[in-house]
Amino acid sequence: MKYITSLMLLCLLCIAQNTLAQHPSYDKHLADSLGADELGMKKYVMAFLKRGPNRNQDSATAAQLQAAHMKNIGRMADMGKLILAGPFMDNGEVRGIYVFNVATVEEARELTASDPAIQAGRLVMELHPWYGSAALLLVNGLHNKVAKKGF
Repeated sequence: MKYITSLMLLCLLCIAQNTLAQHPSYDKHLADSLGADELGMKKYVMAFLKRGPNRNQDSATAAQLQAAHMKNIGRMADMGKLILAGPFMDNGEVRGIYVFNVATVEEARELTASDPAIQAGRLVMELHPWYGSAALLLVNGLHNKVAKKGF
């Protein structure tokens, strides 16, 4: 009986090891080029864009700031530093997110300081280190293939 229990335990360990084995569609070259770890993940910095203390601009100034904000988003994406951005659609306190492909929160803070809407106090950023799929680095290239219009 002890032998059967040991054999069953060994079989369960083998099954568990095979479950944790290399994924059948794993592409080492792609994983390496994206900086993926063994789980296909990497570190990023996520930013929550929140309503800032200075939102009393007239509509023309607010529109100019929004246009400059969008241009800055495109610039950071073109640099490869901003890999995901988008607004929330509920008009709440948190207005949108950025996901930065940077090593530190400090580097993300420097990038967010370049945003005209932040400089004007219309938005503020809350930054957090974040762990997500390395495949996110492919989003901007794919997005350009599905977007009819640019910013």
